[in-house]
Amino acid sequence: MVTADIMVLPLCFSLALLLRKGDADLLNQYGALPPLAIALFTIPVFYLSGLYRTVLRYIDLKVLWVSGISLAALIGLTYLVSLLIQDESLPRTGLLIYWFIAFAYVVISRFLARALLRTSHYRKNHSKVARLAIFGAGEAGFQLALAMRASPDHQVLCFFDHDITLNNKIVAGLPVYDAKRLTEQLGRLNIDEVVLAIPSASPERRREVVESLRTQEVEVRTLPTLLELVDGKITTQSIREIRIEDLLGREPVPPNKSLFAKCTRSKVVMVTGAGGSIGSELCRQIATQDPRKLVLFEHSEYALYTIEQELRQLFPGLDISARIGSVCDPEAVTAAVRQNRVDTIYHAAAYKHVPLVESNMPEGIRNNVLGSLTVADIAHMYGVETCVLVSTDKAVRPTNVMGASKRMAELVFQAAAARPRTRTTFSMVRFGNVLGSSGSVVPLFRRQIESGGPITITHADVVRYFMLIPEAAQLVIQAGAMAKGGEVFVLDMGDPVRIVDLARTMIDMSGLQEKTRDNPGGDIEIKVVGLRPGEKLYEELLIGEGVIPSSHERIMCAKEHSTEEATLHDLLAALFAACDTRDPLKIQSLVQAIVPEYAPYSSLDGKRSKAPRPRVLLPFPFGARVRGPEDVLADFAELNAKQAKAG
Repeated sequence: MVTADIMVLPLCFSLALLLRKGDADLLNQYGALPPLAIALFTIPVFYLSGLYRTVLRYIDLKVLWVSGISLAALIGLTYLVSLLIQDESLPRTGLLIYWFIAFAYVVISRFLARALLRTSHYRKNHSKVARLAIFGAGEAGFQLALAMRASPDHQVLCFFDHDITLNNKIVAGLPVYDAKRLTEQLGRLNIDEVVLAIPSASPERRREVVESLRTQEVEVRTLPTLLELVDGKITTQSIREIRIEDLLGREPVPPNKSLFAKCTRSKVVMVTGAGGSIGSELCRQIATQDPRKLVLFEHSEYALYTIEQELRQLFPGLDISARIGSVCDPEAVTAAVRQNRVDTIYHAAAYKHVPLVESNMPEGIRNNVLGSLTVADIAHMYGVETCVLVSTDKAVRPTNVMGASKRMAELVFQAAAARPRTRTTFSMVRFGNVLGSSGSVVPLFRRQIESGGPITITHADVVRYFMLIPEAAQLVIQAGAMAKGGEVFVLDMGDPVRIVDLARTMIDMSGLQEKTRDNPGGDIEIKVVGLRPGEKLYEELLIGEGVIPSSHERIMCAKEHSTEEATLHDLLAALFAACDTRDPLKIQSLVQAIVPEYAPYSSLDGKRSKAPRPRVLLPFPFGARVRGPEDVLADFAELNAKQAKAG
C-alpha cells in the first residue's frame, strides 16, 4: 500500500492542479517537484495515523477518518507556512482540492482492497456460504446486516418487512421486499436461511411470521427479544434458534429506568440462589445497572461457577464476589453480608419442584423457610437497605408443601417488616411459572419430543400462567424498588395457557404431527398421566380480594394477612423440630397451623373441598378434631417436657 500511495499521490496532486486551473498550465509551470514533495510529506502522516499498520481485510472507517484528519492537518499547516513566508509559488486552493482527491483515493482503494481480500479468503476457506435474508428492516435488522458483512459463513441478500413504505427501498445496501413477496423472492434468490430481526414484535406477530415461513424450505432463526437484549448490542452471535418462549410470551414493556436503578446502581447487591433460573437472570439484569459490587450466593458449586464465568465475560469491569454457601447457614450468610457491606438482597434461593419437595418435606421446609428466616434476620441485623423475597403463585391457598413453604417464607418477611426499629425495607414479589426455567414443562416437553415421545401431561384441563425469565427478573427488581415495607407485590402474568395447547405448539414447531385416534400416523403422542401429589389444575395469585395498582402497569400490590412475630417464631421452632423427627403427619399438622389455607388436594380427582374451615381441620386421619396454633404449641411444650424427663 505504501508503494501504491507513492505512485498515486503525486497523480492526485497533479489532478488537483489540473482542476484548479482547468488546463495544464500549472502542471507545466511547477513541474514534478511539488507533487513529489507533497506525496513524500503525506506518507509519514498516514504512517503515524496507523493506516499502514491496519490489516486491510478488517479495516474500518475509524482508521480512515483519522488518516483524513491527519492529512487535513498537514494541508492546513502547509497553507499557514506558505502564508507566513508569503510564498506565491504554490497554489493554495490546489492544496484543498488535493485533500479531497487524496482522501477519496485512500477510502476507495482501501475498501476495494478489503473486498478483494475478503472474497479470496472466503473462497479459499469456505466452500459453502449460506444465503440469508433478514425479516425486519428496522434498527435491529440494520445492525445485523452490518455485523454479518464480516461473517465468512453467511451472505445477506435482502430484507423482508411488513411496512409497505419500505418496499423496494435500500437498507444497508440491500433491497427491501414486502412480506407478501416472501415466497417469490425466497425461490428467486435461492435463500437458505431467514433470520427474524424483530425484537420488539409481539408474540402474535412472531407466530404469524413463523407460520408464513413454515411452508418454505428455509431454516428460520431469530434475534433475542428486547427483554433479552439487555446491552442492546447485536452481533452474529446474537442469532439463535426460535424457541417456544418467543411465541408464548406477550408484548414486552420496557423497564422503568428510575425504578430499575434505584436499588442496584452504585449499590452492593447480593443475590441468593444466584445460579438458578431466576437468580442468574437477576444477576444479568443487575449487572447492566453498574452496581458497585455483585455478590453471588449459591450452594451449588457448578451453578455458581457457570454464572460467575458468564458475568465476568459479559461484564469484565464488574466487581463480583462468588460465595459458596447455604442460606440455612447463618455464618455463611453473615460473612457474605458483613464482609461485602451489602445494600440490597434478592432472596431467590429455594427448592421449587413440587413433587420432589412433597416427598422430601423436611429438606424443602428447612431450605425455603429456615433459609428465608436466616436471610431476613441477618438483613435486619446488619441494616441492609432493601431485602426482596422471590415468591410464587403456589403460595396462594397451597395444596403442596412447596407452596406452603413459600407462604411461610412470606410470613417471615412480613413479620420482619413489622419490626418497630428495622432499617431494612422487606417486600415480597409473587409470580407464576417462567418459561424455560429448570422447573418449567418446556425443557421436559423438548426432551420428550427429541426422544420420540410421548409427551406426558398430568391433566387435559391444567392451565398455568407463564412469564419470560427476563421480564420476571426485571419486574422483581422494579417491585422491590417500590416497596415501603411488608408489601406483597403480585406480577401481572397475562392470560393463562393450557398445558395441552403448549405441548401441541411445541410438536408443531418441531415440524412433527400429533399422534391421535384421527391421525394414527402422527409422530408424537400426548398422554395424560394424572395429577401428581399436591398439583393444582390452576394457580392463583391472591389470597385475599384486595389489590392496589402500583406505579407500574404490570405490578400490583396486595396486603395479605400476617402472623405476629413471636407466635410465628414459636410455630416455626415446633415445625423445625418436627422436621428433625421426619414425621410427615406432624410436619403437615404444623404446616397447617402456620398456613391455615394449606389443604392438600385429593389424589383421586385433584379437587379441593370448598367447605369453610374456621381453623385447621386435618384431612387425615379420620376423626381428627379442629385444632389451632395454640393446640400445636401446647403439644410441642408437652413433647419437650417428656423429652426432658426422659433425659
